[in-house]
Amino acid sequence: MSKILIIGATSAIAQATAQAWVTPDTEFFLIARNSTRLQQLADDLKVRGATMVNWAEADLNQFDQHQALIQQAIQQLSSIDTVLIAHGSLDDQAECEQNFNAALQALNTNLLSVMSLLTPLANFFEKQRYGCIAVISSVAGDRGRQSNYIYGTAKGGLSIFLQGLRNRLQRANVSVLTIKPGFVDTPMTAHIQPKGALWAKPEAIAAGIVKAVEKRRNTVYLPSIWWFIMTIINNIPESVFKRLKL
Repeated sequence: MSKILIIGATSAIAQATAQAWVTPDTEFFLIARNSTRLQQLADDLKVRGATMVNWAEADLNQFDQHQALIQQAIQQLSSIDTVLIAHGSLDDQAECEQNFNAALQALNTNLLSVMSLLTPLANFFEKQRYGCIAVISSVAGDRGRQSNYIYGTAKGGLSIFLQGLRNRLQRANVSVLTIKPGFVDTPMTAHIQPKGALWAKPEAIAAGIVKAVEKRRNTVYLPSIWWFIMTIINNIPESVFKRLKL
């Protein structure tokens, strides 16, 4: 029996990953902010063969709700084998530059809310002494660029947080996977046009996540070409990089 908690379950990548994980022995607990879409996803997973699907509606920027949400998931599933944290927002960089409240909202959603959720989850897994924590970060966190450095700051901070958590939990036989997608064609990026050859579909990212969880990977770039791309970008001297329009 596989028991899976998905936070941000109605995102395109999370939905595709849940569908890829379905077997007759799979139980899910889903958390997201839209009850209609949660019910639709739950119904879909049941049709695909999931043993049990329960869900909870929540605004994940309400940090004081997180402890109760995680406890509810544990009670419904009795244990958790894998958690996928997939919520986030792609905020307007120009607005964040002019209005710190907008920047703070972006940091709350993409970094601080995840850290808040991972605090009780890490403690649970450390006591359980098995399982996998998988979290969607981004290649945007690998190096600050003028076009999205607020979002990149959040994702870079998240990746560092996950490195430390991985170091802590390895002694408890708990794997911590940092997922770094590149460009993904989702409703969140629908406004970005045109989409070129580097854009991936959520189903492709989901397949990579499932494989990385199975192999207990530490970090995965999806699609894998992004490891090569970011290696090049990270090795550009700062004296040159600061002059580039990226």
